[in-house]
Amino acid sequence: MERTNTHESHYASSLIEASLDPLFTISLEGKITDMNQATINVTGNTRIELTGTDFFDYFTDPEKARKVYQEVFEKGFVKDCPLTIKDHKLTDVLFNGSVYTSERGKVLGAVVVARDITEQKRISTELTEAKIFAENAAKIAEDAKIKAELATQAAEEAVKAKQQFLSNMSHEIRTPMNAIIGFTKVVLKTNLSAQQKEYVTAIKTSGDALIVLINDILDLAKVDAGKMTFEQTPFKMALSISAMLHLFESKVQEKNLEMVIEYDNNIPELLVGDPVRLHQIILNLVSNAVKFTNHGKITVSVRLIKEDEKIVIIEFAVSDTGIGIPEDKLKDIFENFQQASSSTSRLFGGTGLGLAIVKQLVEPQGGIIHVESKVNEGSTFSFTLNFKKTKEVYTIEPVILDRNNKLKGTRVLVVEDIVLNQLLMKTLLDDFGFEKDIASNGKIAIEKLKNKTYDIILMDLQMPEMNGFETTEYIRKTLKLTIPIIALTADVTTVDLKKCKEVGMNEYLAKPVDEELLYSKIVGLVKKTDSIKSNVSNTTEKIAKKRFTNMEYLHKRTKSNPKLIMEMIILYLEQTPPLINLMKQSFLDQDWELLYSVVHKIIPSFSIMGINADFEEMAKKIQNYACSKQLTDEMQDMVLQLENVCTQVCKELEEELDKIKIISNG
Repeated sequence: MERTNTHESHYASSLIEASLDPLFTISLEGKITDMNQATINVTGNTRIELTGTDFFDYFTDPEKARKVYQEVFEKGFVKDCPLTIKDHKLTDVLFNGSVYTSERGKVLGAVVVARDITEQKRISTELTEAKIFAENAAKIAEDAKIKAELATQAAEEAVKAKQQFLSNMSHEIRTPMNAIIGFTKVVLKTNLSAQQKEYVTAIKTSGDALIVLINDILDLAKVDAGKMTFEQTPFKMALSISAMLHLFESKVQEKNLEMVIEYDNNIPELLVGDPVRLHQIILNLVSNAVKFTNHGKITVSVRLIKEDEKIVIIEFAVSDTGIGIPEDKLKDIFENFQQASSSTSRLFGGTGLGLAIVKQLVEPQGGIIHVESKVNEGSTFSFTLNFKKTKEVYTIEPVILDRNNKLKGTRVLVVEDIVLNQLLMKTLLDDFGFEKDIASNGKIAIEKLKNKTYDIILMDLQMPEMNGFETTEYIRKTLKLTIPIIALTADVTTVDLKKCKEVGMNEYLAKPVDEELLYSKIVGLVKKTDSIKSNVSNTTEKIAKKRFTNMEYLHKRTKSNPKLIMEMIILYLEQTPPLINLMKQSFLDQDWELLYSVVHKIIPSFSIMGINADFEEMAKKIQNYACSKQLTDEMQDMVLQLENVCTQVCKELEEELDKIKIISNG
């Protein structure tokens, strides 16, 4: 029996010592009666020193320890009560304990384990701190984001304000300049003395120079605002450059200079790029060369650098024998408002914007610009640009210089609010031999269109009451008129060409308006409209004479069942006219999705009623245009033809229906 008790005692002792956490027993009075080595290690006291001492004294909060001790004997156990042991490092523990009893069930004391949670608490604290830090960092980041957004918004608003200012200034400056340059051209056509002609020419030259300056400033503003766009259109490089350089002939002759053009004939005849921007670059460079050269020659060279199946790389160079540029100024020559020296502007004029704009036009197209210069020897500005190759057939729209007698009496509605511009347009249109009416704003224009027919409209964009965009939209969507409209405006910074097309304008011209270009645009659009009207008229006549239905397919599918044939014809006659009306309306409203859907419903009836497959193809073309949202004259022509065909088909089917009824009743 004694051996057994000894064995059990050793067994219990082994279990107690196996715990790495402090473990001890306490009596009903709260005295420590036994403990393991871990307790000795934590407290730093020996087993003898610990035995019989108060349990509560070993914790930083004795009262809390006492409550825990009482709870053990009241409940029989406690679980995870946080306490801190008073040792050299104040160990945080979770207190777990339960009572132990005699064989008869009498409570003798309690066994408690103090689980060391120092590491867990440290980790928890670090996690909490990390969370707080992360939250603070997120808040800082959010604050930074808000500040950045506010800064971006402020910058965008500043750019918008700048653009609006330039837009307004452009309009205000160009409006009188349009009149000044326009009327000087008119006056130069009259009989003038030599002295008068000299004075008027000087006025025109000054006006042209001022317009160039305005264009430079506004082009720079476009670049700053990211609104500079580059077209991709087919053009003949050699023809284009030759025509442009003719502009300098008189100035070159006046200064007794020689103009040499070196053009590489290996360059493909037709290329795709932006000829307008290319002109602008070369015009600036040649203009500079002419300005700063008093003797010698100016050489414009165009050379093929590289070619493959898809693109060509071309180098353009403008060389002169002028005053040259000091070496220390070369690095800054393409910056805004920079000139070779402070005396340059005084002696030669200009703002120093031309080369800055050249750089801003070359580099966004993927090109590189370079300058070499020696003082008193001359300068060479060269740049490279890529152009796409094309196999398209190119036709040049001729500039119509001869007044076409057949178009005399063309009725033009001028929608313009500035009196000077009204007078100028009256003068030009009289010279063209056209009839004209003037409307001071969009509302007046709409009233005139309700009561009179015109061949074309010249539409200013910035007007009181009702601007050009709103007026055009009303003409297209409410009045349902397809009359050609040319937009005219002095505002070259904010005019949205896409918006012009979206509201239904056919062409766009910037003020001051070039007289011959205006005439060319008017004549081109009027002739095109007359051609469409003629084609539609001829098509209608042909349709009226030709039979469009072939009943063979219908007879075959119905096995010549008259009742079934009648049902299908009646169904076609019921559904087609509303669909045709809806097709016309959706076309006028430019509701492309509806137009596509309506034409889709019309197409299946073509084969059933034996209508020629060409018209089915025409309907599919209309769907393609609707998908690409392109409003073209061809599309308008096809919609009209399809309407006429379906109208004629309905007439033929009504006749067929009458025949079947007569046969059935007979």
